[in-house]
Amino acid sequence: MSCCKGSLPSYDQLPVDSTAPPHSAWGLWGKEDNLGTLNLLTPEKVERAGKLIRRGEVYSLNWKLECPDSGMLDRYEPKHSIKPLGGGISFDDVYDNFNTQASSQWDGLRHFCHIGSGKFYNNISASDITDSSEGRLGIHHMARRGIAGRAVLLDFGRWAVKNAPEFDPFKRHEITVQQLEAVAASQKVKFEEGDVLLIRTGWTAAYEVKKANKGLPNLKGDVENLPVCAGIKACEETFSWVWNNHFSALASDSIALEAMPFDFETSCHSIFLGGWGMPIGELFFLEALADDSAKDGVYEYFFTSAPLNKHGGVATPPNALCIK
Repeated sequence: MSCCKGSLPSYDQLPVDSTAPPHSAWGLWGKEDNLGTLNLLTPEKVERAGKLIRRGEVYSLNWKLECPDSGMLDRYEPKHSIKPLGGGISFDDVYDNFNTQASSQWDGLRHFCHIGSGKFYNNISASDITDSSEGRLGIHHMARRGIAGRAVLLDFGRWAVKNAPEFDPFKRHEITVQQLEAVAASQKVKFEEGDVLLIRTGWTAAYEVKKANKGLPNLKGDVENLPVCAGIKACEETFSWVWNNHFSALASDSIALEAMPFDFETSCHSIFLGGWGMPIGELFFLEALADDSAKDGVYEYFFTSAPLNKHGGVATPPNALCIK
């Protein structure tokens, strides 16, 4: 079956296809779908989100391409050179070793499979990705559609200063549903179907302070030895809460959105990307936006993101903006 407007199943009603993995959304928007939960960003929702622009203030959510340069999973800042043309009357940029996941990023639907089944969103196999020119689940699908709608920010980092003083974004702290709801209540945030949920932990800000003081811990790590950071708790309660709020995407300023290290099979990456086709944003720069919202108490925004239009791409810098 495919999903019709106003008929989204609850988490407990998933899957809609009895042959799909438990609690997955395979087939919900059709077997050929490449967009997953971005289907929730309907023209009506985009139009309504546009009305949130009241001051014309624009906030970029893109961190410096040079950061974090941690070497985690062999992701380093790109090597940049300037190529002169015509004897110096014009210049081109040349980037070498440009990893789209080395800084602010969307994890696209090719990035991580549903571990329990070994398949990617909508029953796509690894061979379909590596051996096919069809481009199933490629980042170009997100790019050619574009991402726009309402975003809401939960500033967990600020809330934790008073309510969870032991919190350190560089330690493995699992942020629970109860804590997220407490932050939302304190900010008077109400969720709407199709929201892009932004979660600030303070990781990028803490990174810049630690780097300036030359106090950075070792963040390199690999898939066998993931680095440590705070993030949302990967568990059934979180999965149910996220799905039943019908967010279109989740993004955070932390390394992986979820607390690390994590168990692959029960991870948010496995469920969100592989199970639902929900993009995951990582290392978004939320500081200026959060500072402004702490002043005026407004935590909802018109959100836009223009992924790289690379056929068959896995991930992308978000090129994301929030406009108030």
